[in-house]
Amino acid sequence: MDLSEQDRARISAVIRANEARTSGEIICVLAKSSSDQATAVPVLIAAVAALAVPWLLMAATSLSLQSILSLQVLTFLVLLVALGLPRVRTALIPRATRRALAHRAAMEQFVIRGIARKKERTGILIFVSLAERYARIIADEGIAARVPQSHWQGAIDTLTGHMRDGHIADGFVAAIETCGDVLAAHFPPDANEAGGALPDRIYLI
Repeated sequence: MDLSEQDRARISAVIRANEARTSGEIICVLAKSSSDQATAVPVLIAAVAALAVPWLLMAATSLSLQSILSLQVLTFLVLLVALGLPRVRTALIPRATRRALAHRAAMEQFVIRGIARKKERTGILIFVSLAERYARIIADEGIAARVPQSHWQGAIDTLTGHMRDGHIADGFVAAIETCGDVLAAHFPPDANEAGGALPDRIYLI
């Protein structure tokens, strides 16, 4: 992940500054991949290829049965390792499935990071999964009742635009500031329910 200590510190500072303007909460998560558990496709391809090896070798060579079986096992292991590489594994997964896995990871992070524990339910999650090229802003129900999901699209577009240029930190900063403007407009600071109860940082997973 291309986030230095300085990048993380800058993102934390921007979160802190924007939460000072609102009773809302902003949490950021950057995932390297959301498809780490999707191992079925590489295993299936490796298994099918390994099953085909004996038939091909018996038809084209005079190798002994022991040699053929050894090559079958070797084929399975080599393909399993090669296809299990993160970039290769991700490329093998259909785009719709990749997005579904990334969305599920985003929802899991929303729960794990304790966003829904805010009394007024005014927290948002800014989630990016690099391998799947997926970005999502999830607003808790207190915000969703007043701000439609489509309202966050501008922040997502800005975030993904910076990501395409390789400027991940700039993308998060811009998205945080856009979200901060929305939260400040709808949820001004409240002495009894101020932002900042959760850590002002970006989580790398």
